[in-house]
Amino acid sequence: MAHPMLKFLRRSDDQDGTPPSVGDDWRVYAIGDIHGRLDLLDQLLGMLVADDALRPGKRRCLILLGDLIDRGPHSAQVVERVRALHGSGSDIRLLKGNHEEIFVMAARGDQGAVGFFRRIGGMETLASYGLPLSLSADMDDGAIAHWMLNHVPRADVDFLDSFVDHLTVGDYLFVHAGIRPRVPISEQRPSDLRWIRGDFLNHGGRHDKMVVHGHSITLEVENLANRIGIDTGAYYSGRLTAIGLEGADRWFLQTGET
Repeated sequence: MAHPMLKFLRRSDDQDGTPPSVGDDWRVYAIGDIHGRLDLLDQLLGMLVADDALRPGKRRCLILLGDLIDRGPHSAQVVERVRALHGSGSDIRLLKGNHEEIFVMAARGDQGAVGFFRRIGGMETLASYGLPLSLSADMDDGAIAHWMLNHVPRADVDFLDSFVDHLTVGDYLFVHAGIRPRVPISEQRPSDLRWIRGDFLNHGGRHDKMVVHGHSITLEVENLANRIGIDTGAYYSGRLTAIGLEGADRWFLQTGET
């Protein structure tokens, strides 16, 4: 049974001692990698609504950090839920993850992407669109690409492909994977924003903004001086994490399994 967890962690200050801020005009929530766990997404969205209601009335912005799909059992349903939220008039911003990138390539007929798509949980995604795992296991890459062209809704493919690579809010930069250290955001390569690990994770210096990211799984939130990682491996751990930001305040909400 899932239970809500709310964590307040000490802010990391900028070099001049001033904590980073999203500004005073809104309350920002960002959710890490969902990976087909519709159950956890629905739980966490309910937690965010409850958390928001306990705070003074303010404009709310929701950011999803990418990797909505693959590995978990309900990728198509997660996409459907997020599309509905996006079309409901809510202020929701969507970042493209590496899993969206590969899915879009495969769904548009790129047979070269299908093999990698298989290895990163893509067949579970196709199962959520109606292709049983027992059948996909016996299909070659060409057959998978053909099936995707004919059975994955083009509206879903175009929707996932429309996600942006990064978003700046005040002193915070939101990306899926991270950034290339010492490179201005305007010069960052989209591939780094969606795929980078070691060079970013191992960098101890400050960035121009406080970076909030997913992509690299950790057991707990990484709340460091230069970055905040909130991918807590929801698809297998049952812990889907969100960060809440208002002014210079920062807190975390998380689903959990007992």
